[in-house]
Amino acid sequence: KLNLKWVLQLLSSSIGRKFVMGITGLLLCGFLVAHLAGNLLLFAGKAQFDHYAHTLHSQEWLPLAEAGLFVLFLAHIYLAIVTTKDNKGARSVEYAVKQSKIKVMGKVLDISPPGNWMFVSGAVVLGFLIVHLIDLRLGIRPDIAYGTEADAFHNTASVVSNSYSRLVYFVGILFLGFHLSHGFSSAFQSVGLSHRKYTPTIKLLGKIFAVLIAVGFAAIVILVPMLKHVQDE
Repeated sequence: KLNLKWVLQLLSSSIGRKFVMGITGLLLCGFLVAHLAGNLLLFAGKAQFDHYAHTLHSQEWLPLAEAGLFVLFLAHIYLAIVTTKDNKGARSVEYAVKQSKIKVMGKVLDISPPGNWMFVSGAVVLGFLIVHLIDLRLGIRPDIAYGTEADAFHNTASVVSNSYSRLVYFVGILFLGFHLSHGFSSAFQSVGLSHRKYTPTIKLLGKIFAVLIAVGFAAIVILVPMLKHVQDE
């Protein structure tokens, strides 16, 4: 028999939930790297990107990988909700510690640190992801001229050329960058990889990672419509 009691025990404690959330977060960061690397082939041209997309979608293991990715997202979202609820329950005790102050025009304001905005930024990224799936995975937008399923370059370029999609993607990428800038280092801390000697370096790497991912996806949204225009000509 498959004994999953240890999983329930792990998720029954706040430390265990944060540990699993850190693991899922790091795995999703790995997915972002792979996803961005594949999408950057858009700049190599239509033939190269269509070949890449066809090769990827013809793999027998792809449905299993997509199912695993879906489970990762669900687990991360669930743990984010539960962790936020736990934090709110403890806020009455820790509120004074969590607050930071900043002086603006001679007035001292209480500003919540980035960690308190992780749930909000994550929710925006989730909305962005849903739109992205509707745009490209389902391909059901009536205002976008889709080609055939094999015409991956045309379909991707048509989506990011759409004014509504470009706005949503820009906002989503901005919040994704913010989410990663804190979440990357926080994930290492959650899995126990935290040390006063290395933590500053991990935080710096997290910010660099966030910028690279955000800039990479933003470049696709900005430049690919130009490539589509050249291709159409």
